[in-house]
Amino acid sequence: MVEFSIIIPTYNSAQFILPCLDSIFRQSAVDFEIILVDNGSEDNTTSLVRNKYPKVSILTNKINLGASRARNQGLAATSYAWVLVLDCDTVLENNFLETASKIISTLPPGIGLIQPKILDAKQDKIYSAGIKMSFLKRFQDIGKGSLGGKKIDVSGYIFGACCAAALYRREMLEEIKDRYGYFDERFFFLFEDVDLSWRGQKKGWICLYDPRLSCRHHGNSSRMENYNRQFLSFINRQRTILKNQNPFIILLMFPLYLVYDLPRFFMLAVKFKCKFPKF
Repeated sequence: MVEFSIIIPTYNSAQFILPCLDSIFRQSAVDFEIILVDNGSEDNTTSLVRNKYPKVSILTNKINLGASRARNQGLAATSYAWVLVLDCDTVLENNFLETASKIISTLPPGIGLIQPKILDAKQDKIYSAGIKMSFLKRFQDIGKGSLGGKKIDVSGYIFGACCAAALYRREMLEEIKDRYGYFDERFFFLFEDVDLSWRGQKKGWICLYDPRLSCRHHGNSSRMENYNRQFLSFINRQRTILKNQNPFIILLMFPLYLVYDLPRFFMLAVKFKCKFPKF
């Protein structure tokens, strides 16, 4: 059986963390360790965990350092060959880890990421079946908001994994780690999973979507304001492209990027009266 390191960042997550951990400890026949990294919560997140699950390792930050930094801290404290990264508001279906272990035991060596089927916690619709990339380097969750269907129920290779729930081969993580970490710590939140998936792809690693792995996810457990989310989505997409795209391709496609992105920037500036966050 495969052993798993499970990394969960938290931030004022008392409402969600126990159902998440309950779903993990219900798993059978698989060895795992859990590293919870708390980003300066002001509620009772950590005390809830310590009281009910004292075996969970907890790392605490005095302030919110962002999801990428928290995951990197968790990765530095683990050693198993496969890592499951979860958002704190994710609940695993029964036998998730046992099924993952069976899938991994038959994987070819080039698979570095595995994407489960992530369902919306409030309704039977798809939250994410992985990440897809368009010609203009727009990145979207596959199947988001749909009821699924044949395409969602078939496994296959995709661009990347959504880190609300994603499995990573440690060998890949070590190979693609750069001076900004496994997850790029400049990405305070959003697009860090896109960047990591793209870096893995450039090194020859493949992302597999497998719907036999299933979980549910609430979304926006941090309750980040909409203007922060939209601004970070915009700026981190630019960072992702500049970091990973071939410079010659960027130059060729610059007019198209300009046509798409410049109006979007001004729209955000007008909509939120230039009230952009500082991180």
